[in-house]
Amino acid sequence: MESFAPQPSDNKRRLNKLYQLAITPFLAIDRKVEGAVTFFIKHWGKSRFMISMSKRAQVLGIEKLWKKSPKAFVYFFLFYLVRDTILYIIIPIYFAGLIGE
Repeated sequence: MESFAPQPSDNKRRLNKLYQLAITPFLAIDRKVEGAVTFFIKHWGKSRFMISMSKRAQVLGIEKLWKKSPKAFVYFFLFYLVRDTILYIIIPIYFAGLIGE
C-alpha cells in the first residue's frame, strides 16, 4: 500500500529551501559590511580591533600597551567591558526572567 506522507527526501528539500530563504538576506547584509557580521559571530563578539589589541596585550603586556597608546587601551577595555556585561550578565538575567515567570 502506498503512503501519501512526505518522504524524508522531501523533508530535506523543504528544510534546505527554508534554510536558503533565511540565510540569503543575512549573507547579503554580511557582504555589504565586508564580512564583519560573520567575523563577529565566529570570534564570539570580538571585533578585529579587539583581537589585534588582545594580541598586543599578550606580546607587550598591559603596562607597555598603556604607554604606547592610552586611547586605544581605553577603547579596548570598554569594548571588553560592554561585551562581557552583555554576554555574562544581561542575557542570563533576561533568560532567567523568561523561565522564572
